[in-house]
Amino acid sequence: MANGKEVFEGVEWRIRVADGSSEALVPATGLATKFWQAVKGLISGLALKVWMFLKKAWDMGANDPRKVIHCIKVGLALTIVSLFYFMRPLYDGVGGNAMWAIMTVVVVFEPTVGATLYKCLNRICGTFLAGFLAVGVHWIASRSGDRFEPFVVGASVFLLASAATFSRLIPSVKSLFDYGAMIFILTFSFVAVSGYRVDKLFDLAHQRISTIIIGTSLCVLVIMLVCPIWSGQELHSLIVRNMDKLADSIDGCVKQCFTNNNEEADKKLQGYKCVLSSKGTEESMANFARWEPSHGQFNFRHPWKQYLKIGASMRSCAYCIETLSSCISSENQAAESIKKHLRSSCLKVSSSSSSAMRELAETIKTMNKSSTIDLLVGEMNGAVQELQNDLKSLSYLLNPSPTLENKKLETGSMEATATVVPLMEIIPAVTLASILIETAARIEALVDAVEELAKLAEFTVNDDKSKQSKMKDKIVPNEEKNEGAMKALQRV
Repeated sequence: MANGKEVFEGVEWRIRVADGSSEALVPATGLATKFWQAVKGLISGLALKVWMFLKKAWDMGANDPRKVIHCIKVGLALTIVSLFYFMRPLYDGVGGNAMWAIMTVVVVFEPTVGATLYKCLNRICGTFLAGFLAVGVHWIASRSGDRFEPFVVGASVFLLASAATFSRLIPSVKSLFDYGAMIFILTFSFVAVSGYRVDKLFDLAHQRISTIIIGTSLCVLVIMLVCPIWSGQELHSLIVRNMDKLADSIDGCVKQCFTNNNEEADKKLQGYKCVLSSKGTEESMANFARWEPSHGQFNFRHPWKQYLKIGASMRSCAYCIETLSSCISSENQAAESIKKHLRSSCLKVSSSSSSAMRELAETIKTMNKSSTIDLLVGEMNGAVQELQNDLKSLSYLLNPSPTLENKKLETGSMEATATVVPLMEIIPAVTLASILIETAARIEALVDAVEELAKLAEFTVNDDKSKQSKMKDKIVPNEEKNEGAMKALQRV
């Protein structure tokens, strides 16, 4: 019976229409059924979205636990400052303006120590200055009589608010005191205008300043004592990571062009994009790091501006890598014979350039002066010179000599038959090599920027004699090889 029932349920009833075709008969569903299905689909879709959101939030917290710690610190600071409102002795001490302390914690608490100190100091200075000026304006206005008092207050608000707003447009003021200027405008306008209706203006200003000092002091204590995150350390680590990514991108670009190792090269190739998009982050971190006290290996007057110069030099190199990536993905590709001719020298330039950049990253990471960077730069310049020689030897491909049709030309360690190659197949290879040479030149500027940082920050000297001797042994055979090749060419 069960099998018969299943067969009966699987039967499809169809009806033949006038044009000869047939249509399936579907049982009509009621309005309540349709409504229930719509509600069921809506609930399941909403539950799925909530589950995906929670999963993403969990993954974000697992990947970067510092974000979770920051949330806990904000909750801890708000809980402590709420005691001024819940406990009667503390509440009587600050008055009904205890809410200003809670508001201060909410608006000034930031993930890093530098950002929190920047907002706290700006808020205190802006509130103090605005409070004193507002009390002074109120005293002058009260002496001018009831008729002229609103005009004096209104004129002072107009002039000082306009001047403070204009100061926010000055770049040097904006980078350091933008938040303080905004707090100054808010506090001065609030206290000055309130003084026209409030009799005890001095008490109002005193309570407001007291609550703000309480809130900012509590924020500073929590942010510096509970798992502190320093803006300077974050900037330092960001520069090191970007430099390593840039070195991987150089290797990835050239390997993608000459070895066709797409999977590994594509992963390394995308690193330069992080360097191009990190300018705003570097500037904000450098600005906040200037407010931080001495911590770890960083002094109070650490040259944070030099990190911005290093970042600018890295972006200059990243632009070359971006152009190099565009040339590699272009439809017009170089001939295989040209690629084979330039493969060895291009790979050597990319390898030496990436080695120099990794050495610079290690220098910044350990804050020790490198004893091998000069040797690596010399090796990079030697590779660039070899690439330039290979480019010069391409001239015979455009204008081959009739007497050399059946002869073979020796360039370095390879032999190539003099055959005519179209100009459009040579241009992509020449462009690629020229960009590599320009990248190497910009890496030298990056080396100068890092050496300037080492000088200003007083990096310690690390004499790694074994590493230096290995680099010398590596460079000397190459020089002997080049001298041997030159002697062979002279004999020919």
